[in-house]
Amino acid sequence: MRLIGVLFGFLFTISSVFSQDQVVQLWDDIPNSQETDEKEDVKQGDILKIYAVKTPTLEIYVPAKRHAMDKAVVICPGGGYHFLSYDWEGTDVAKWFNSKGIAAFVLKYRLPTSKSLKTAHEAPLQDAQRAMRWVRAHAEDYDINPNKIGVIGFSAGGHLASTLGTRFDAPNTFKEQPLDTISARPDFMALIYPVITMQQGFVHMGSRDRLLGKSPNQALITKYSNELQVSKKTPPTFLVHSSDDHAVPVENSINFYSALKSEGVDAELHIYPYGKHGYSLAINKGRLQTWTDRMDDWLRSF
Repeated sequence: MRLIGVLFGFLFTISSVFSQDQVVQLWDDIPNSQETDEKEDVKQGDILKIYAVKTPTLEIYVPAKRHAMDKAVVICPGGGYHFLSYDWEGTDVAKWFNSKGIAAFVLKYRLPTSKSLKTAHEAPLQDAQRAMRWVRAHAEDYDINPNKIGVIGFSAGGHLASTLGTRFDAPNTFKEQPLDTISARPDFMALIYPVITMQQGFVHMGSRDRLLGKSPNQALITKYSNELQVSKKTPPTFLVHSSDDHAVPVENSINFYSALKSEGVDAELHIYPYGKHGYSLAINKGRLQTWTDRMDDWLRSF
């Protein structure tokens, strides 16, 4: 019995070490929210999907110390602002970053379709800003350089990432805590088959309808058309898209790249002839799966 007790204590200690700070809540008092009976809904199929996020979190993935570099990235999964493709474009991607020595923080952000929001279109950016500030504030805890923290987003998560990259200094509309005064500017940005525009022509209407509503005014459309929000302060950006993407046209990335170059921002764009939409790491997708190699090369410049 004594041996069993010792073994149990040993296993409990190991479990505590590995689970410590694995998931953290972003807010003590969640802004822009109201009490409802809505509950988060998690559905596990080929992809783990999370709907109706109520409690924004960061799930933390840290590489082994002997592999670790001093970089980190916040990951914004896609899902058309309807759900989060949490493993496909989140935790699986985090593990890839760890294999390159980069700490990764998967953002479970609030979705604008939630009944628990007061101003729906503001919530995703509020969570992304807070995530960047949280990682920067805790950089020393994870041996991260606070000036080497980036963001990556897929599809609608790419829209959120590019919103953060262009409007990182959007003023807070809630009572600030000291954490909310830290810079939310990413030091680099990777956008993978991203939704960028809210304008007619190349918009992904599902994402726009959920974020801005069925009949948004022109001011709101312009505000969230991120190709129109690029400035010289927008961080260096890496983009990947496929020319046969019929869900989110490749022009989203092309026009964002052009806006970056017009402002003198370093940018790299890779357009593949095939892949369509939503391929994540593109494992077993032929030449398409080398996009992560290109990103790895690019990240070494930071």
